[in-house]
Amino acid sequence: MTDNRNTILAVILSGLVLILWQVFYNGPQMEKQRAQAQLQAELAKKQVPAAQPDGSVPSATPQAGAAATGSPNAPGVAAPAAGSVMPRDAAIAASPRVKIDTPRLTGSIALKGARIDDLALVQYRDTVDPKSPAIVLFSPSNTANPYYAEFGWVGVPGANVQAPDPSTVWQQDGSNALTPSTPVKLTYDNGQGLIFRRTISVDDHYLFSIKDEVTNNGTAAATLYPYGLISRHGTPHVSGYYILHEGLIGYLGEKGLQEYTYKKMDDDKVAEFTVTNAWMGITDKYWAAALLPSSDAHLLTRYQSNLADNVRRYQTDYRQDAQTVAPGATNSVSTRLFAGAKEAGVVGINFPIGGLGGYNQQLGLNHFDLLIDWGWFYFLTKPMFLALDFFFRFFGNFGISILLVTVLVKLLFFPLANKSYASMAKMKAIQPQLQALKERYPDDRMKQQQEMMEIYKKEKINPVAGCLPVVLQIPVFFSLYKVLFVTIEMRHAPFYGWIKDLSAPDPTNLFTLFGLIPFDPTQLPLFGHYLALGIWPIIMGITMWFQMKLNPTPPDPTQAMIFNWMPLIFTFMLAGFPAGLVIYWAWNNTLSVLQQGFIMRRNGVKVELFDNIRGTFKKKVA
Repeated sequence: MTDNRNTILAVILSGLVLILWQVFYNGPQMEKQRAQAQLQAELAKKQVPAAQPDGSVPSATPQAGAAATGSPNAPGVAAPAAGSVMPRDAAIAASPRVKIDTPRLTGSIALKGARIDDLALVQYRDTVDPKSPAIVLFSPSNTANPYYAEFGWVGVPGANVQAPDPSTVWQQDGSNALTPSTPVKLTYDNGQGLIFRRTISVDDHYLFSIKDEVTNNGTAAATLYPYGLISRHGTPHVSGYYILHEGLIGYLGEKGLQEYTYKKMDDDKVAEFTVTNAWMGITDKYWAAALLPSSDAHLLTRYQSNLADNVRRYQTDYRQDAQTVAPGATNSVSTRLFAGAKEAGVVGINFPIGGLGGYNQQLGLNHFDLLIDWGWFYFLTKPMFLALDFFFRFFGNFGISILLVTVLVKLLFFPLANKSYASMAKMKAIQPQLQALKERYPDDRMKQQQEMMEIYKKEKINPVAGCLPVVLQIPVFFSLYKVLFVTIEMRHAPFYGWIKDLSAPDPTNLFTLFGLIPFDPTQLPLFGHYLALGIWPIIMGITMWFQMKLNPTPPDPTQAMIFNWMPLIFTFMLAGFPAGLVIYWAWNNTLSVLQQGFIMRRNGVKVELFDNIRGTFKKKVA
């Protein structure tokens, strides 16, 4: 039974790592390579289609779903007039603008259309080099990658009410920039008795507040629908990993969390929801833009994908109930826009112990913390992040936090692990008795099993207890991997020495002699991804080898072979995982060796680590 247990455990562990590696690394890498090859082939056949200057406009005619309500639908993606792509700086300079200047954001608001379409995150850079360009979130519609937010009013079809549209040039009241202390006020007079005023303010993080007012100086009532939209032109590059959602997202009242990948949106074309207490937007791995209308607003919400002039456009939008502005009256509506980095402390975390409030709590939003993809196992990933963040606040290094959280997890499961290791120690102590059984009953395996169970019962040994430490380690491993992968706090978080980014693989490589040979073996076809073997994966493999050698060599040759090769297999399989995860595994192995050695001594069992290591090399010499 012991031999079978060890074999089954080894096979399960190897299979688990193979599955994890295939799902999280090899599969996505192959898919990205396939997509890049397909894109290059398509681009070779035809010229890259140009993004258009007009972007999307509110629909002034009934569309699908409007007949039932007798009202216009939400703003929709429309095919703009032909135009040419401009460099981003040139596109920004081509129209009058109001500067945005906050501690975390820089950019501008286009007075034409009053769009927020120029935004960069000054605290985040493209690479670990602090001098590399800042992350660009929004860009104008006549650039290579248009991405913007737009708010306004749309009139009832046939009413002939001239509301502002993307071609409307607004006038700024004053000349100040938009800062956390100085809001911006814009005005537009439609010449038909309606005066539109917009006040835009911003906090010192990533929240824009927009207040729209309409004053009716005419003689007839005007009916208008408030709307908001986020539009993105071109299918963006995504990480392509199963455990991370990138695309359209929203928590839509009673409909709950609604997530659509770009591919799913291309297939479905449009998805409509009638809801209250909702938010919606477009999310990347680390960045997002989200519309945050009032929680009591009744909304017609829509996700959509539209192909125009060979350019795929994605949009999430909402349209509120109509407002009738009587002559001499002023109506107003307020909304908000989140545009920035998905920082857990800013977005918020719903968790009973130690949760972070952020916008989710401050604004009373409906599960806004789900903008960060904590996954189905949020009950593990959230506390894992909170623990890492807690230690980071003291030590200022997430690598140190990983080491301390590993110790904390070890202490948390110390009683269970002690029982497990104690059982393993007893198993070693009775190995001579088990070997004697095999010699006494060499041809009667049934008798061997019966006598073996009697020994286990007498010594109070659970033969499967040794699996417990590994079983406990699996959910911790997964939750740490998820946190390292999805949270922006881990992005470009350094450790010590050569590890500048804990969320990226170890940048060193044995096959280049750690940088001495100017060659990247990972670019080789077929097996190149196996050749990313850095220093920390090697350390991890060595610590795992030590842990294996702490136990005597299994008598069965097949088992012995599996256990001998397992550290090497794990080393190559985990080499492409985030460095923080490999550091955790190496440190956990080290603590496990120390803990198991201590328990073995306490139970009077000889620690055979160095004897087994010497035996391994003696066999090789012989």
